[in-house]
Amino acid sequence: MTKVYGHAEARVVALDSVDVEFRSEQFTAIMGPSGSGKSTLMHCVAGLDAPSDGEVFVGGTALTGLDDVALTELRRDRIGFVFQAFNLLPTLTAWENITLPLDLAGRKPDPQVAESIIEAIGLRDRLSHRPSELSGGQQQRVACARALITQPDVVFADEPTGALDSRSSSDILSFLRRSVDDFDRTVVMVTHEPMAATYADRVLFLADGRLVDEMYAPTAEGVLDKMKSLEKVGL
Repeated sequence: MTKVYGHAEARVVALDSVDVEFRSEQFTAIMGPSGSGKSTLMHCVAGLDAPSDGEVFVGGTALTGLDDVALTELRRDRIGFVFQAFNLLPTLTAWENITLPLDLAGRKPDPQVAESIIEAIGLRDRLSHRPSELSGGQQQRVACARALITQPDVVFADEPTGALDSRSSSDILSFLRRSVDDFDRTVVMVTHEPMAATYADRVLFLADGRLVDEMYAPTAEGVLDKMKSLEKVGL
């Protein structure tokens, strides 16, 4: 997959022939120096942006062949999203924000799934509160629950702990880890934090739009050393 922005002198190759597979029921972190293509890769594989060349599949479905309506339905029903900015609707309660994707699809939450998610996020007594009445960490837990309520094929998390303190970050990362181990979900997370990457099964390293390395069972020290080496050689 290749993604190019601009033309002529303004042409920028954000992704340069990237070929990658995200395995089911696995937690993958994507890392790399600033401008390496991390978020571009996530946006393309999540159907938020279209590649300039190549194909993207979710399961056996090719995203590149879908019209806008079909793509919107696929993102709603089969993909969960967690963003740094939470993206909760301020006029809705925590529970209404969680069930919003199902409401838009005209579906009711599975009672067993809903109960397990409520238990996992630990906000049972805050479900009737609006976002302004919740801390940043609590809002992000609501966002994580919203991403899981549809039982998606994959959850994409773009710097989910970027606006949180260390305690709240740990809570969110533990929840994402649990969503893989206990709920059999697939999680792909963009992060710049070596400690956050240790929650993943695998870390992919990008530089200048290319996939340059990967690491299994990552440690904070190993990830930090790899990031330093990428920045040092100017990849």
